[in-house]
Amino acid sequence: MGYLIAIIFLAIGFDFINGFHDSANSIATVVSTKVLKPFVAVVWAAFFNFVAFFAAEYLLGFNIANTVQKVVEGEWVTLPIIIGGLSAAIVWSLITWWKGIPSSSSHTLIGGLMGAAICSKGLMAVHWSTVGIICAFIVVAPLLGFIAGNIITVGLYWLCRKVKPHKMDLWSKRLQLVSSACLSTAHGLNDSQKEIGVIACALAAYGAQYGLDSLPVWLQPDTITHIGDSAHNFTGAPSWIPVACITAIAIGTMSGGWKIIKTMGNKITKITPYEGFCSQAAGAVTLFVTQHLGVPVSTTHVISGSIMGVGAVKRMSAVRWGVSRSLITAWLITIPISAGIGALVYGLLSIFL
Repeated sequence: MGYLIAIIFLAIGFDFINGFHDSANSIATVVSTKVLKPFVAVVWAAFFNFVAFFAAEYLLGFNIANTVQKVVEGEWVTLPIIIGGLSAAIVWSLITWWKGIPSSSSHTLIGGLMGAAICSKGLMAVHWSTVGIICAFIVVAPLLGFIAGNIITVGLYWLCRKVKPHKMDLWSKRLQLVSSACLSTAHGLNDSQKEIGVIACALAAYGAQYGLDSLPVWLQPDTITHIGDSAHNFTGAPSWIPVACITAIAIGTMSGGWKIIKTMGNKITKITPYEGFCSQAAGAVTLFVTQHLGVPVSTTHVISGSIMGVGAVKRMSAVRWGVSRSLITAWLITIPISAGIGALVYGLLSIFL
């Protein structure tokens, strides 16, 4: 039971870190274009992070949480593996936050789980088809954001071609509030579900080892599927778990993430209110699509791609490709480094516990 409680605390703690690490995704442009002051922007984003719970509960479902449960093959899941994965995710997220690198908290978690699972049971412990799809979206997600940013920017330029510049600027600032709200909701939907999936996976592992009756009432999942005569797979979690995870992200978002906001706001390309709206709208659309598909993607990758796409409409040289290359390098090394940390943590747990 101690391992299980530790996992719940680690998962909710990681959601908090995810909130202040990724707060830049939904508010960087709205702050850099001076539409909202920083404090107001983080409160705005935090509120709509929490709105994501109602969107998932009543409209869109928890598709991403279900996918995350499949990263490690069901019969090989153990609580120490999950602790190793979460610990790796927390360590690498804090390092990249400290360095101001907008890396992926999502891929950090996936990498950590993979590393711990391989250290424990070998390559067969990883569900490679699921991991393959997630890894493919390291490239696909920012590309979708780039394309969406291009299309929305060009489309609005054409629709508003007869609008006077000062009116366009005023409308864009107002529309940024809407796009920022949508992006914050999409961020809450996408990122909180990963930890919900991890907790559900831990409940499944605990139930398979000790039996369903050993779980206290407050940890009983809402939905249970029986597989065979002795194994159990939880396809749901207590209703308070999603609320706790999304609340943690919202509180984390209110804590800010100013190092990364600086990078996302102006270092990739100079952002105007109009371009800020287009990039946020493109990011939100992409995240809602991937949520529907049940693919856990990086909100950082998506919004970075959309900012590049919007900047490239003016001219390709408007995008600071040197900065972009550094971001891409950070994205590519996230899973391998996180896997190494996850394996290390699992190894230490095996020795000392």
